[in-house]
Amino acid sequence: MDADPGSAATPARDADASVGGRIRRYRQDRKFSLSHLAEQAGVSKGYLSALENDPHARRPSAETLYAIAKALGVTMSDLLGRKLLPAASNEIPDSLREFADEADLPEADVQMLSAIQFRGDPPRTKERWRYIYNAIRTSEALDGGTSS
Repeated sequence: MDADPGSAATPARDADASVGGRIRRYRQDRKFSLSHLAEQAGVSKGYLSALENDPHARRPSAETLYAIAKALGVTMSDLLGRKLLPAASNEIPDSLREFADEADLPEADVQMLSAIQFRGDPPRTKERWRYIYNAIRTSEALDGGTSS
């Protein structure tokens, strides 16, 4: 049975799947030489070449990866082939706002509570928010704080 030529991964696509392949692609897109990128990122030309060409090359440290990404004008996530995590939402659920208004909570406490999720979801009722808030306040004594 003949393989579909369009379904096979090409060597260029395989190379782009690695950190080194993505570095090479971004470098070439910007028409940077190895020497230029190495100088801008503060790494040796030989190390950069090894990253781009040797699939068994040691992965760069976070500091080195950051320097290369900065020099290329991309994110570390771009070089790693990963999506950026979304920023935390500042949205206050209606049930939390209702509880916060009733309990006259300071805005700092409302913001702290708004970040709480259990198994991926925030509490859905003002009663649950009240329970969580009271549990946090009560537990302050465990840390040597005082409940007010």
